[in-house]
Formats: sequence, structure tokens, C-alpha cells
Amino acid sequence: MNLKGQELLRNPFLNKGTAFTEEERKKYDLTGLLPEAVRSIDEQEKLVYERTKSFANDLDKHLYLMNIYDTNRTLFYYVVGKHVTEFLPIIYTPTIGDAVINYSKKYDTPKDAVFLSINKIEDIKKSIVSAISDLDEIKLIVVTDGEGVLGIGDWGVQGVDISIGKLAVYTVAAGINPKNVLPVVIDAGTNNEELLNDPLYLGNKHKRVTGEKYDRFIDEFVKVSLELFPEALIHWEDFGRGNARRILEKYRSHICTFNDDIQGTGVMMVSALNAVAKVTEIPVKDHRIVVFGGGTAGIGVSDQILLEKIKSGLSEEEAKKHFYIVDRYGLVTEDMKELTEGQKKYARKSDEFKKPLKNLEEVIKEVKPTVLIGTSGVPGAFTEEVVKSMAKFNDRPAIMPISNPTKLCEAKAEDIIRWSEGRALVVTGSPSKPVEYNGVTYNIGQANNALLYPGLGFGIIVAKSKIVTDNMLSAAAHGIASLQDLSKMGASILPPVNKLKEASKLVAMAVVNEAISDGVNRRAIENVEEAVEKEIWEPIYK
Repeated sequence: MNLKGQELLRNPFLNKGTAFTEEERKKYDLTGLLPEAVRSIDEQEKLVYERTKSFANDLDKHLYLMNIYDTNRTLFYYVVGKHVTEFLPIIYTPTIGDAVINYSKKYDTPKDAVFLSINKIEDIKKSIVSAISDLDEIKLIVVTDGEGVLGIGDWGVQGVDISIGKLAVYTVAAGINPKNVLPVVIDAGTNNEELLNDPLYLGNKHKRVTGEKYDRFIDEFVKVSLELFPEALIHWEDFGRGNARRILEKYRSHICTFNDDIQGTGVMMVSALNAVAKVTEIPVKDHRIVVFGGGTAGIGVSDQILLEKIKSGLSEEEAKKHFYIVDRYGLVTEDMKELTEGQKKYARKSDEFKKPLKNLEEVIKEVKPTVLIGTSGVPGAFTEEVVKSMAKFNDRPAIMPISNPTKLCEAKAEDIIRWSEGRALVVTGSPSKPVEYNGVTYNIGQANNALLYPGLGFGIIVAKSKIVTDNMLSAAAHGIASLQDLSKMGASILPPVNKLKEASKLVAMAVVNEAISDGVNRRAIENVEEAVEKEIWEPIYK
């Protein structure tokens, strides 16, 4: 440790605050710079936790915790890790949505993020190098351009909070060393008129740049990132539907990369579907699936479930017949204009039904699906009629409104349980409280990507994988199966958030094994569990 005095106190990775001992205070020129009392990290945690109870709303609580993040990274992770069920929704979804919306108004510090302007392509390398102290340490980059933030849309440079929050979850859940990560935002402008007219907005005040200039910038960003960090994982987050899949498909076969909105959410839903298959005793390959919302997440979910069906023995053409995508104009059919490439893949023939199916209710009644997934961000879309139709055709209908944040969820868990007379298998995107119905307590599964993507990313990093294969994604989906107790009525379809660390380790081990099996690991590993354990960072003062 070379830093001393005020410089040491201002370094969030080295600062211990009041936990510096008498000996350390003398050694590092801290005498007189701190109050006399020396506190343990447990005492500091208790003080922080008590303080969080004084805030009137979750956004203020989020801002307070992120202030701790800014000044003492070890204490931040110690506090959040100790209260993970309570604080995960505060540091990430759903509260992160409010943080993004209010970012420019509440801005205080950059939180170690890199801000790249679309108009300054020549500054990419300089900006990244300036943000870090040791070029060899970055193993994971989370990058966004803020166009498709959660379910709230285009928030421009303010989407940087997503990159920061996502990486915080990686550390809380999987134990990735916070010195090994880099949050990045690409400020390509915004089409959000509210931001363009806001004098406080901190980003580029012009419409979003698209086309050749945008693509050239992404190419340069990837090139520079891999020059600096050849073995790093690049995680794409919250890009708009026009770019997310296109970027992923361009790079996924030759660099180590994945998109959590497309693949992570899909992997999570594969895990949920496997649990549904156990409860209903209907094999995965036989489920008929309606996905309400044909955007990035909806198609990503469909793609991952499609792969799972193919692995279960179906051909791709047979498997595709089980999917029905519903978007703003009803069931997606081949004759519709302006379909994305993903929508074209699942579009039904226009003459398949006697008349066009214009809304979700009509689709449910005609298709009689076993599974209904909501990725639309349309609150209340799963009406009582929709739920009752699902319950009419199925003994245990799987109904999964997974849009985030809570206010954009297609239905409330309590309504789905009541309307289905307790028979529905429910998964929501944000946390839902247990539901009491007819003497049974229904624990609601949360399709929280935090149960999977941290372990997935960690496993990729441990293996130093060249690319992220479909088999690795499938292995991640099956990694948490041992944590699912489906034996009782009302049991959660997915593990609870308090098993986050356990889930991440299981997923990481499954991913490392699959990377080795696929021959894409750049690191020789004899004992997978030992390799994973060795890489786990713990929030302990050194």
C-alpha cells in the first residue's frame, strides 16, 4: 500500500474509514484525520444498516448505499451481502430504475465508470486507460448505451447506473473482485425529448446516432477493450431492440461476450420452465409457449427455450412450432411489416388461423398454451380473462409476468393466484410478497437474473473462455436445479434471493465444466470447484 493520508481515505478500494487501527493510522499518516474510536467492520455495518432505516423512500436508501460504495467498497459489499434479500432490490432492480431517471439531478461522482462519447471515437483508449490503475486487472466489462433501460426505455447517458449496478450484483452474488470490473456507458445521444429539453441533462444533447458511425464506434470499442484486456468478458446491457441482437450476433462467435437481456433472461426462464416441467409432469419439449412482448427480452427468452427444446430431442423446425409471439398488433405473422430478425424467426403463417388474432385474449383461446411469459412492459396486460383462460386449459398454468420494474409488470402475483384459484405457477420480474389463498402460502419465484448471470459471468472468467457457447448457457440454466424444492403446494418455482451466493457458485461450476467440455477454456483446470473457490473475493479488510 503506497497511498497515505487523505489520498488513502479517498481510495474506495483501500479505505477502511474508522476501522483503521492505531498502528495503521500512524503508519499511513492518518493521525488526526479520523475520530479516535476504532470500529470493526461489524460495528460499521450495524451503524450503516440502522441509518438505512431512516430514509423515507428506496431511492434515498439507494443513494446512501451508493455513497458508501463511493467511499468504502469493502464496507458496501459487506453490508449488502449481509442483507442481500433486503438490499438487492435497492441497489439494482427495481430501485435502479428510479436512480436512472433521476441520475442527472442527483449526480455526485462518476463511480469509477467510463463515459465514451459517440463524437469522440479517438478518445476511447485514452478514456479507458485513465479510468483504471492496473491494465492487467480488468476481467469483466459491462457496457450499455442506455437505449433500452429495463422497461423504462431510452435514458441516454443516465443508463450508466445500470452498468455500475450490474457489476455490483456480480460482486455481491458471485464474489468477482471489484478491482477486476469496469462499467462503461456509450453516450450515443438520446431520443428522449424529456432529456433533450432538460437543462440538467449530463449527456450529449442530440438525437441518437445510428448507422455506420455507430457501428464504427462499437467496433473500435471492442478492438480497444481487447487490446487492453485480451481475456476480458464483454457484457452488453440494455441496448435498444435495433442494436442488441445485431451486436451480439456480430461478435459472439469470435470474442468472449454475451448479452444479459437476450441470453441471461432467457437462461433464467429455461430454469423456470424446467421447474414447471417437473411440477406439471409435462416435458419441456411438449410445452406450448406464448410470449407477450416481441422485443429483445421476449425473443431472447424464446431463443433460449428453443435451444432447450432442441436439446430435449426436437428438430429446430419442430421446436419453433411451439412458440407464439404477441406484440403490439397481436400475434406476430409473416405478412406483418417491419418485423425484427428475431420476430421473423418465430412469425406464424398468416393463414394459420381463420382470422388475424389481434389481442392476447384471442391468442390464448386459440392456441391454448401451457406457458404465458410477459416481457412487454405493459402493466395489467394479463387480465382476469387471460388468466382464467389459461386456468381453463391447464391444471397448473405457468404464468410469468417478468417485466421490470414492478409498475410495468403485466399482472400482480396475488391477482394471478386468486383468478386461477391457486393453480397458477407464477414467476415475476421484481420481488413479490408471498400470497395467502385458501389456507396455502404461495411463495412467488422471481425471475431475477441475479440468480444466474453472476455465476455465468464468473464461470466464464474462471475458465478464461474464448467465447460463450450455447452449451455453457444451457449449463447455467441447469446449475440451480438442486436449489429448487418443488414438492409442496405453493413452493417457489425459482430459488429465493437469499440463496444468491450458493446459486452463483453452482452456476459458475457448471459453466466452467461446460467450457472445458466444449474446448473453449484458455486456462487448464484440474479441479473445477477449487478453481472457482480460489477466485471468490470476500469483503474483508486487509
